[in-house]
Amino acid sequence: MSYPGYPPTGYPPFPGYPPAGQESSFPPSGQYPYPSGFPPMGGGAYPQVPSSGYPGAGGYPAPGGYPAPGGYPGAPQPGGAPSYPGGQGFGVPPGGAGFSGYPQPPSQSYGGGPAQVPLPGGFPGGQMPSQYPGGQPTYPSQINTDSFSSYPVFSPVSLDYSSEPATVTQVTQGTIRPAANFDAIRDAEILRKAMKGFGTDEQAIVDVVANRSNDQRQKIKAAFKTSYGKDLIKDLKSELSGNMEELILALFMPPTYYDAWSLRKAMQGAGTQERVLIEILCTRTNQEIREIVRCYQSEFGRDLEKDIRSDTSGHFERLLVSMCQGNRDENQSINHQMAQEDAQRLYQAGEGRLGTDESCFNMILATRSFPQLRATMEAYSRMANRDLLSSVSLQCALNRPAFFAERLYYAMKGAGTDDSTLVRIVVTRSEIDLVQIKQMFAQMYQKTLGTMIAGDTSGDYRRLLLAIVGQ
Repeated sequence: MSYPGYPPTGYPPFPGYPPAGQESSFPPSGQYPYPSGFPPMGGGAYPQVPSSGYPGAGGYPAPGGYPAPGGYPGAPQPGGAPSYPGGQGFGVPPGGAGFSGYPQPPSQSYGGGPAQVPLPGGFPGGQMPSQYPGGQPTYPSQINTDSFSSYPVFSPVSLDYSSEPATVTQVTQGTIRPAANFDAIRDAEILRKAMKGFGTDEQAIVDVVANRSNDQRQKIKAAFKTSYGKDLIKDLKSELSGNMEELILALFMPPTYYDAWSLRKAMQGAGTQERVLIEILCTRTNQEIREIVRCYQSEFGRDLEKDIRSDTSGHFERLLVSMCQGNRDENQSINHQMAQEDAQRLYQAGEGRLGTDESCFNMILATRSFPQLRATMEAYSRMANRDLLSSVSLQCALNRPAFFAERLYYAMKGAGTDDSTLVRIVVTRSEIDLVQIKQMFAQMYQKTLGTMIAGDTSGDYRRLLLAIVGQ
């Protein structure tokens, strides 16, 4: 697998802006100058499988209902890509009330219990991945795909390799939680005062935005328009610029829309930012993926699967198409007998024969739960005396926080900063598992995430990022 055009230079234009019927909620056409000068953001369905139990790849609480495609008033014509949601038309089901911007359903509020992801596992009885940073692990030579760098050695998990299912989970925690005694009207007033008169009180904006959940930010947008008859996003855009503007807008985008928007940008223009596709489609829950697919269609007038097919090829294309069906098994129980059988099939499909049966790899990688995939990896390493880490899906299954820690590290490593990747990961994981990502970052690179952010960014942009990561 290769990554053509990564990273490309600059952002693509924003056709179809504003969406029809929403002109009053958007800046005039052509007045959304996206920040320039920094790197960019980085078939057939399987049968339906049970989705109860395991909360899924991304650790997000499952979102609630999403209107059917086409149910959103004011959706742009095919090919259009609104630069930012706004106005009563976006995200409001027919006949329903909503905030300006896509309202999060109650079940997606991050005030509930902590999300859960699989506990990092090692490779009992088999060869460990090489210590990171440093050398690459040995990959099965028959798999025709590139891969990220290897992860550090993790402590093995004591597992019973009987045929009885076992459950392995770990509590995760975000750095942002819903503010207590939240008052949307009061926060709207603070933001109004911060932008009124000469200059802008950026610190006041940082204090509010970095300490409110996404659901609360949607309510602040609604309260601002109700109180002052003005669009909060338009006012913020008129006061901010560059990376700070991108970060603020990302924080005010509802999660489903932000994922769909990021996927659209990754496949727009010359080249495809394939790592963005991997990052989103391989780490979200089934329900989240289905909502993203519907949002992508209704907001941008395009079919996500068709765009993936036209922008990718080969085994990578088939794997991503499988992922965007949102049919992965999400049961958190582990069946070790199945893991042994799958490991044997993978060995026979790859190293045990001439050539590689990629359909076997695709079926297992796209349908098994992440805890089950991790058990399969461990069984494979014992059987073949080598690790099966050539697929990013498997790397996600091994250790989700390590996957994102590595993406953050390479976004800031070397000359220049991939600000879009930095912003996207910090924002999307801030209410899910950013605490664990920070811990893994320090373990992998012997420096804190905050220290690296402070050294690679500046000004209000740095202050807001550090406030979000809790530094």
